[in-house]
This record gives sequence, C-alpha cells and structure tokens, in this order.
Amino acid sequence: MSEVWLHTNRRAILFALIFPVFGLICGILLLLLASPTMLWARYLGIAVTTAAVLLTIAFVLQLRQPRIALRGDEVLFYMRSGPPFRVPLPLVEGFLMGQGASYLRKDEPSASQVSTVVIRLADRATDYAQREVKPALGSWCNHYVTIRGTWCEPLSLALVTRLNTRLAEAQANLKATQAQ
Repeated sequence: MSEVWLHTNRRAILFALIFPVFGLICGILLLLLASPTMLWARYLGIAVTTAAVLLTIAFVLQLRQPRIALRGDEVLFYMRSGPPFRVPLPLVEGFLMGQGASYLRKDEPSASQVSTVVIRLADRATDYAQREVKPALGSWCNHYVTIRGTWCEPLSLALVTRLNTRLAEAQANLKATQAQ
C-alpha cells in the first residue's frame, strides 16, 4: 500500500467526467427509445454506452493515481503512462516551490506560468539524473524532477513544507529500521 504525498488534479478529472457521463446518458436513451426495427440506433447506443463506460473507468483510475507516493523505501513518481518511476528514498533530498510553463497551449508552451514543485535528487544518483516524462506533467533532468501544478493538487508553501516534513520522517524511519 502506498502513502500518497501529492495527489493528481482531481478538479480537472472530475470536470472531464462530464463528457463520458453525458455520453452514457445518450447511449442509454438510444437503447431505451429506439424501436426494435431501428437496429442502427441500438448498435449506436451500445457503442456510445460502451465507450462512455470505458472512458469513465479510465478517469476514475486517474483519480486514484497520485503524482508522488511513498511505498516502502521508494518514492514513486507518476509522470508517464504506465508504471511509475521508482527512486530509493535516501536519494530524494528535498522539495522546493517553483514556477514554470503550463504547457496548456501546444503552440505556445510558455504562454502562461504555473506553480511547480521541484524535487532535488542526490548527485550520487547518476542512474536517476534524467528520465523521459510527459512534458505536460513536468520534466526530469540534472537530478531535478519538476511537477507542473496544472496536473496535480493545488500547490502552496504549506504543501511543500508538509512534503519536506514527511520526507524527513520517512528517511529517519528508514535509518532507524536499517540500524536495527
């Protein structure tokens, strides 16, 4: 079981759920209101309902997925499709508040600025110096992981302080466990 340190942007995902829910309602109405002789309407209703259910499942899974989590002695970074990047806890040095491009507009990625959380990884972590991540979610280069505030919970100094406090506690617990 993972301990979530930074959640995804739940507001954006809940807003996006409006579309598959609307599609689900339309698909069900097509199924209920189409006469038995209107096979095309029934097939369309089945297709729309199926697509809406699959999209709803995908969005609900996104709601459950964090941006940063702790599992055992690894910090998990969910910054791509598929499995998270796993970084050993002792290699994470701290969290900083930053600001960067939002990447909301493809034609002008630097058109608007958003808050970011920047994670510093140890210089000795040469295997973790750079990773290929989704640009909209952030960047990972030169031992710095940057997560854009666009696709995570609202960022604040209080949140960054909480992340640093929790990091220090987790690292102290790990050291105590290893010393025994």
